Amino acid sequence: VNLKNFDIKIIYIYLLIKYCMSLNVSKQKKFIIDGVFFSELNEFLTKELSEDGYSEVELRKNPLKTEMILKTTRTQAIIGLKGRRIREITLLIKNRFEFGDNKLDIYVEKIANRGLCANVQAESLRFKLLKGLAVRRACYGILRSTMESGAKGCLIAVSGKLRAQRAKTMKFTDGYIIHSGQAVDDYISTATKHCLLRQGVIGIKVSIMLPWDPIGTNGPKKPLPDMVTVLENKITC
Repeated sequence: VNLKNFDIKIIYIYLLIKYCMSLNVSKQKKFIIDGVFFSELNEFLTKELSEDGYSEVELRKNPLKTEMILKTTRTQAIIGLKGRRIREITLLIKNRFEFGDNKLDIYVEKIANRGLCANVQAESLRFKLLKGLAVRRACYGILRSTMESGAKGCLIAVSGKLRAQRAKTMKFTDGYIIHSGQAVDDYISTATKHCLLRQGVIGIKVSIMLPWDPIGTNGPKKPLPDMVTVLENKITC
């Protein structure tokens, strides 16, 4: 086929069809393969970049190449001196998942508001507990910084052998937070971490309710379903 006679959109559709035909797997298996790939990739990046404020990874796939966007609070620490560290991470991921030459691009994006990111706040709480800070003091510090960043609500749950030998769960809440419905997927940012202390493993769970943002920078554009707007009556002469 002479692809020079097609425009760019037709070329892209042609390559997409060829890519899908090359994957001789069912839809169920493809979802499982993609899920295992994302889980293993996220686990590797969390272990490697947890001290550098790593939050999450966003994947963008097309027939030509795969793009990974690493969202973090310290971009320069991940890039490294003259881009050395990001090249090392790219090489490790290429070798592990068998990406070909020029098939993988990794970008680094800085988080606009770290106080509204549950992963960053949970990691910060974990480091505070590892340093020996009291649980109540550490949790209230995270709670205050989250609410000052503009969150509508925050819930922190810490479970394990906190003081005595018997394990228990301590919860710290502030503001307004929802627990059911489709709005949970849109508005609630959740993260779970584990902290290995001398007395045992401490579990940390942070849930943050994001504010409504029409621009979509600090929160979802879609308003809450129970949000009511009262309009003023028009004055007619």
